[in-house]
Amino acid sequence: MSDILDLPPSAPDRAPDGHRIRTLAVATVAALALAAVLVSTHLYGRYGIDADFSTRLLEPSLSHLAGTDQLGRDMFARTLHGLALSFWVGLIAASGSVVIAMLLALVATTGGRLADEAVSFLIDAAMGLPHFVLLILISFGLGGGTTAVIIAVAVTHWPRLTRILRAELLQLRQAEFVQASRHFGKSWICIGRHHFLPHLVPQLLVGLVLLFPHAILHEAGLTFIGFGLEPSNPAIGVLLSDSMRYLSAGKWWLGLFPGLALLLVVLSFDAIGNGLRLLTDPRQEQT
Repeated sequence: MSDILDLPPSAPDRAPDGHRIRTLAVATVAALALAAVLVSTHLYGRYGIDADFSTRLLEPSLSHLAGTDQLGRDMFARTLHGLALSFWVGLIAASGSVVIAMLLALVATTGGRLADEAVSFLIDAAMGLPHFVLLILISFGLGGGTTAVIIAVAVTHWPRLTRILRAELLQLRQAEFVQASRHFGKSWICIGRHHFLPHLVPQLLVGLVLLFPHAILHEAGLTFIGFGLEPSNPAIGVLLSDSMRYLSAGKWWLGLFPGLALLLVVLSFDAIGNGLRLLTDPRQEQT
């Protein structure tokens, strides 16, 4: 009997712990890689931005890992500059979407039936519109540029997160401590500030990280078709748009490395979001 009790846990029992460790490890590596990109842009300085016509259109080599563009700028450094710019644009835009989603969810759950119906109508209307077309119209209407892209992305990415937060708060309204606060005469505004907002912090954090890939991809898409960031900026969309004129001439590296870097950044944010979800979801502790 003692031998049986001393046996190590079976493989299926250890599987959730192994999956958890792998997910957190991948998220950590992804976060460190993104931090390295941001730090590297400061180390490179103007390298990759200023032209050097003596090194035009060089193929990838040890001196230029990703080759050079039509103005002799190092594509590896230029791609890192573009990723850093996309990061800050995505951060501001995703943060704006999270704030909009949080406010609408609080209004829907604390403002009464009419407010809830109004927010539900806004969610359904926003989700029913062609997403990318709406992005183009807003960016074009605001004149293009960095500010226009940030506003366009921020005001179009809140519906799904708002629906999730609203459902979470509707369940929370039935909690005993919320009902006790109501019996003591606390207003819904007070309850929202002291009970609802602290409860939403993990969901808001995960939502912010998971909105990042969408914000970055849509920023790159808008810039690629000419409705986004200014061509003078080393944005990923600008790099991909410029590369289209040279791909037919065999300059494959001009499009490959920026596109691959964009894909890796999106996957990195997805990995970080999965790690945060694992850490903030209490149900994961039961697996």
